Amino acid sequence: MMESDTYKTLAAPSEETLLKERKSKFYGYAFPIKDVKEVKPIIEELRKLHHTANHVCYAWQLGPSGEQYRANDDGEPNNSAGMPIYGQIQAFEVTNVLVAVARIFGGTKLGVGGLISAYRTAAQMALEASNIVEKTLKQGYRLSFDYSEMDKVMRTIKQHQLEITSQKMEMDCVLDISVRKKDAQVTEDVFSAMYPVKIKKLDI
Repeated sequence: MMESDTYKTLAAPSEETLLKERKSKFYGYAFPIKDVKEVKPIIEELRKLHHTANHVCYAWQLGPSGEQYRANDDGEPNNSAGMPIYGQIQAFEVTNVLVAVARIFGGTKLGVGGLISAYRTAAQMALEASNIVEKTLKQGYRLSFDYSEMDKVMRTIKQHQLEITSQKMEMDCVLDISVRKKDAQVTEDVFSAMYPVKIKKLDI
């Protein structure tokens, strides 16, 4: 999807959107998520909210490059709901996102083509109603050093515009820093060359 160290996601859940198609109602929602485990509880909430809905179809994508994704038709004909929703996630180039559409059947069958179009449009409306933001991938490091190295370390941090996320000053100094993914290797090299400062990669 993208080779850079930025990605687009949602700042907050979208407002509810509604598409009416031949008496069927399609309620659309988009949610920012960080983990697969968040999907099931959200879908269960939507089923409660729309207890008359025949189907709650959805798609999600996770990871800066969309490494993980899934589409679910929830009983609609194969690939007529989940994949059109997923197609909109790709079209908007967002990740760490769940888009769900609850359908309340209005008595008229739409046919597979009609369903694909309705689920695609409902997903598009939900994403258009969302606040899409760009986030930067970060890499964390822990620096450990003696007080005598403090000036040198702080000067380097300032020079490279690195963000200090936490600091502990006791017998010696421990600083946690965060850098843009694309600058990570340079930062690592700079501090690795700065004897006796120790640098360790962190998962953030």
